[in-house]
Amino acid sequence: MMKLQDKLNKLSRERKAILAVNFYNFETLKGILYAAAEADQPIILQASESTIRYLGLKIAVSLARSALSDYGVTGWLHLDHGSSPEIVRQCLEAGFDSVMIDASEKPFEENIRITRQVVEMASQFNANVEAELGYVAKLGQPQGGSSFTQPEEAGRFVELTGVNALAVAIGTAHGFYKSVPELQIGLLAAIRQATPAALVLHGSSGIPDEMLRQAIDAGISKVNLATESKNIFMKTLKKELLQTDEIDLRKVFPVAVDAVTYLIRQKIQVVY
Repeated sequence: MMKLQDKLNKLSRERKAILAVNFYNFETLKGILYAAAEADQPIILQASESTIRYLGLKIAVSLARSALSDYGVTGWLHLDHGSSPEIVRQCLEAGFDSVMIDASEKPFEENIRITRQVVEMASQFNANVEAELGYVAKLGQPQGGSSFTQPEEAGRFVELTGVNALAVAIGTAHGFYKSVPELQIGLLAAIRQATPAALVLHGSSGIPDEMLRQAIDAGISKVNLATESKNIFMKTLKKELLQTDEIDLRKVFPVAVDAVTYLIRQKIQVVY
């Protein structure tokens, strides 16, 4: 199978993108892969540190690998928002295809140093490395920060770190938006011209379809989705539990799984 960094490079050249979706348990994973299998499209499965703590590292890897095989989906396993080189190494040794080191809240030069360290580490595993530059608000942080990724800094950052993919700050935020975001498409196009790295859009939940397509046309190659899939699973499950006295979770969970499948099917139609 093609290495993820090669796939992203190909997509970047073709001005196309791939969907990267966080999974949290077997049910959300199942919903994601149902949709990818139906559409016959590749997918990136993302696990955050919280998911790894919840499932266990070895179980998370085994679950993702076996599910990809069983559903006949081409896919890669990616660490989302790795907070340190230590967790990155653990994931690489466990068999992740791709890792993200997120030192974006640290000073620029320190972000470079940490990211370069991870790139050197990942080269031993021939793994893809993603980093972040600029301010993309995380859950609980104020949205609307003005620290956008600047083209010149992006070019320098990629050159000095050797990172394969770069998450850029162009007006998105993690979690739901209080108002419709305004993506800086012109800035994105300038960043695309300044660096050969594949560009990643974090915080796609709630972004209008047409705006998402514009971002892909302007250079985004990887579209991250987390909040919407988690939200639709839990909202559907809560509604179902209020309507039934059923205690067999195997009969209750499928309704929420179907909701995730429906969502991912829609996102695939937008992104691919």
